Amino acid sequence: MSFDRLMREEARLIILRTLEEQPDGRLNSELLRLALETFGISKSRDWVHDELNWLRDMSAVTLVEASTVRVAQITAKGTDHVARRLVIEGVKRPSRPGA
Repeated sequence: MSFDRLMREEARLIILRTLEEQPDGRLNSELLRLALETFGISKSRDWVHDELNWLRDMSAVTLVEASTVRVAQITAKGTDHVARRLVIEGVKRPSRPGA
């Protein structure tokens, strides 16, 4: 497995977890980019947009264009992945609670 693939899978999980932590399950792509930086993933907003598009295609998020950013909202499928109720291939699996 390539390093790029590992990083993308990790980033997708971080995005879903970050959205899940929000009271309304939504954040814009710039705030998600900053969240990724706190985990050592420093990428452009365009890169984040690509990952959000991928998550949308997997039905894990919905997206709304808002000027130069995209607003992502986690879906039930995305929430189920974070809660370990299902697996979205291409997104790192969350660790078990307490692990």
